[in-house]
Amino acid sequence: MGWVSYRRDLREQHDAVRAMTATMACRGPDDSGTWLGPHCVLGHRRLSVIDPPGGKQPMTAHTDDGDVTLVYNGQCYNYTELRAGLRARGHVFTTDCDTEVVLRGYLEWGTGVMDRLNGMYGFAIWDGRDERLILGRDRMGIKPLYYYPTEDGVVFGSEPKAILASPLADRAIDLDGMRELFGSTKTPGAAVWRGMREVVPGTVVTVDRSGWRPSTYWTLSASRHTDDVPTTVARVRELLEDTVGRQLVSDVPLCVLLSGGLDSSALTALAARRSGSIRSFAVDFVGQAENFVPDHVRDAPDAPYVHAVAEHTGSDHRDIMLNPKALSDPAARAAAIAARELPNGLGELDNSLYLLFSAIRERSTVALSGEAADEVFGGYRWFHDPEIQRTDMFPWIASAQGSFARGAMLDKSFAKSLDLENYARERYREAVAEVPEIDGVSDLERRMRRMCYVHLTRFMRLLLDRKDRISMAVGLEVRVPFCDHRLVDYVFNTPWSYKTFDGREKSLLRAAVADLLPESVLKRVKAPYPSTQDLAYVTELQRQAADALRNGNEALTLYDTAALSEVTTADPRSLTPQLRVGLEKLLDTTAWFDLCRPELRM
Repeated sequence: MGWVSYRRDLREQHDAVRAMTATMACRGPDDSGTWLGPHCVLGHRRLSVIDPPGGKQPMTAHTDDGDVTLVYNGQCYNYTELRAGLRARGHVFTTDCDTEVVLRGYLEWGTGVMDRLNGMYGFAIWDGRDERLILGRDRMGIKPLYYYPTEDGVVFGSEPKAILASPLADRAIDLDGMRELFGSTKTPGAAVWRGMREVVPGTVVTVDRSGWRPSTYWTLSASRHTDDVPTTVARVRELLEDTVGRQLVSDVPLCVLLSGGLDSSALTALAARRSGSIRSFAVDFVGQAENFVPDHVRDAPDAPYVHAVAEHTGSDHRDIMLNPKALSDPAARAAAIAARELPNGLGELDNSLYLLFSAIRERSTVALSGEAADEVFGGYRWFHDPEIQRTDMFPWIASAQGSFARGAMLDKSFAKSLDLENYARERYREAVAEVPEIDGVSDLERRMRRMCYVHLTRFMRLLLDRKDRISMAVGLEVRVPFCDHRLVDYVFNTPWSYKTFDGREKSLLRAAVADLLPESVLKRVKAPYPSTQDLAYVTELQRQAADALRNGNEALTLYDTAALSEVTTADPRSLTPQLRVGLEKLLDTTAWFDLCRPELRM
């Protein structure tokens, strides 16, 4: 995080940069550092993963024309190859960390270093040679990076909380911000907070005395796929083996998140095969396996599949068992909201993810996750719904039928002012206009290409932000091999008929790892992130929501309190998923107001 100002001397801003840096302590519990120059101050909190003794930041390279200083969050997976190439060009390294490779790469190639990096990262470089700031973000948006333009520069940070700690930032949200908050659209560049921007994935933002300007260094591109199905399957396997191998590099304990689904099971098998042994963790709920009841999204509990994969791969496995009391604990909800800074989460699913990551962090510092495989390979059930395939709307919103995606239980007047449906349709039209098309394909292929594109550039970014914020809130680095840009670009350009060649979802992935997994997992139907079925959790939700309605909170002005009051006294067995979401959103929003004190400007 940092602050650039061209009209003042920032060297006296010790307190300001320290306050901003302190907000990121959870992301970097191992070390901290600051750097102050006349027109730029930088702060950093470090989570030590590669070369713990040598990677201290901010990191400065001295040149004859001025100093160049870097603060960096993330990992570069091809740093060993880049370091060898830079050494051949005369660069001398004093550490074994990837941070120094990024810094030396910038000295050699300028912003062209971005084209050479394989990894997840958000970084800021102050180039004292010409007094300019470079903000760079990875291609898929795995690591967050935000900035807040000011009259004479910019304030920036990995998360909004770092920016909001600055005296220059306005803690306000206007109608467009609230549309992003409740609309599930993830408009590129939008940061919800008024005046704040998000560095778009695959983009560099340059700040100098003339202002700020973004430039794109990577985006999904169109290329005609000429490989046949067997060759495509082989290439997918090759890319997966390479990226998993790269992402297993760590100087601290590493594990895999295992759900028993195809995605996480494939990573577990590939990691175990490469490393010889691997730790794995799964979340489960007390009594779930014994009392599970199939519903419209889950036909079986995860546990039997998890244990089958753990036994098959020989992983050192542990289940993290959660009960309704832990899931409904207001402290867990507050922690998840503080991590995300917005009540745009998933209620219990965020709470359980926070508790899972907290437990894992006691034993591991790095985890591999199967996140993004559904977006890359077409795994969600709505991908295969003919009606949704024909809908000119974001598929996850069309599938939710207006309940979750467009703000369950909102006050009718507030909902009318938001006009979320038209807002989402306009954002969808903008997204589709970006799609790199291929001529001469069928209408179905064209529609599915667009569906894949909006998932990769909108929906996936929602989920990656959730995963990063909640994991880094406990100092756990989560890596996502399915987001390797080479894999994403290759699979994006494969025909939809390839992605479904066996009559199932994620055909290419299933075929690519068929020799590594138990038959039961290969045949398993796609299931979402697990959720408790214990009515004790719903009953506690109702009690807490009733308390919130009685006690009052500015958040209540956003909701239909009369309708919510009825839900708090209903038979918990009668609550639909939409009504349960309404209760969770109310509790999330009241927690958000208590923690963040936003100023709503309607």
